[in-house]
Amino acid sequence: MALGGGNFTAQNKKLPGTYANFINATRAASVISDRGVAAIAVELDWGADKEMIEITASDFNKNTLKILGYDYSSEKLKGLRDLFRNIRTLYLYRLNSGEKATCTYGTAKCSGIRGNDLRIVIQKNIDDETKYDVTTLLGTKQVDKQTVAKAEELIDNDYIVFKKSGELEVTAGVNLENGTNGEVTGESHQAFLEKLEEYSFNAVGCISKDTAITNLYVTFTKRLRDEMGVKFQAVVYNNPANYEGVVNVKNRTVEDETSLIYWVTGVIAGCAINKSNMNKVYDGEFAVETNYTQTELENAIDNGEFILHKVGDDVRVLKDINSLVTTDNEKGPDFKNNQTIRVIDQLAIDVATIFNTNYIGTIPNNQSGRLSLWNDIVSIYNQYAQMQAIENFNSEDITVEQGNDKESVVVNGAIQPINAMAKLYMTIIVE
Repeated sequence: MALGGGNFTAQNKKLPGTYANFINATRAASVISDRGVAAIAVELDWGADKEMIEITASDFNKNTLKILGYDYSSEKLKGLRDLFRNIRTLYLYRLNSGEKATCTYGTAKCSGIRGNDLRIVIQKNIDDETKYDVTTLLGTKQVDKQTVAKAEELIDNDYIVFKKSGELEVTAGVNLENGTNGEVTGESHQAFLEKLEEYSFNAVGCISKDTAITNLYVTFTKRLRDEMGVKFQAVVYNNPANYEGVVNVKNRTVEDETSLIYWVTGVIAGCAINKSNMNKVYDGEFAVETNYTQTELENAIDNGEFILHKVGDDVRVLKDINSLVTTDNEKGPDFKNNQTIRVIDQLAIDVATIFNTNYIGTIPNNQSGRLSLWNDIVSIYNQYAQMQAIENFNSEDITVEQGNDKESVVVNGAIQPINAMAKLYMTIIVE
């Protein structure tokens, strides 16, 4: 007879043998979540229509030609390069959807005017005259080449869906034509925000100066933060939202009024909870207008405006603040500081991740189960303290108790976020 074995939930086994439970010493869910995830919707000349495009920093460096239709160094991608200076992942949505360029031999995979730069060249194969070399060019760059005997053998590439019927004929080049970008409307932004609800991210940027559209982002942010507990910040241009979840960018750029949104969205999404963007140097590619007086800079702080100013030869962030202006007993002056918001938002995300992953439907709501949850939450607080994101933490301040019903737990605690130094008052006694 075989000996008993396996896992155990109670010491009630009848057969002799070894019963062992193996539990990870370090629980993955109690590790602080990474930041650096942004979302943005823009008008593009090429790209998937009405879909969220996930782009990692590596993808952006290597694969922008097939994803966005342009090389990494293209002037067309200047804003996205600014954004990727401080993030690791982007959820990109194409706002416009037009017509696809086409020709006798195929149709562009994506709509947009970039499809008009596609060209198909067909030549006889030098080794086998019964076959053809079919080359796809994007501008002057070869992006695909196939050798086939007939059209039906062609395999669609990253740029063209080939027409499999008809005869192949030698040609110096056939251009795809009639690709259009399509228009951007308020409904385009609404469609983006509806899709965005399915994703987790740290900041969303709004590339628009239209107040109706920026208000759409403000309303979206308030609803998700306050009603659904989804913690992120929106970055908008010239909208005094008076809300800690919205960053109101003051500066214009010379090239395009709202282009600074790209960079600010990146720094808001990518900044660690133990860091501040205050005094951060703008290292992007746009010319930022910074002609402000001292009084105007002070007024910007009072008005909850995220503003950059000139310091010597550098352009720097004055203060890392959001648009909150009106404070009360529930939201004091600390809530104006983005570093504070990052800490409390991240705490909400990390605790929710632990509970949703390890506890819901799994751990019993008894003293032992609540103690386990308490330990996990305290572990996160301790990590925050070690990172110098919070101070004066005492584990006894955290309580986990049963709620009003058998399925509920109630967590209470206190947190003191640390902010970066901003002001120095010095008194020197001369003796």
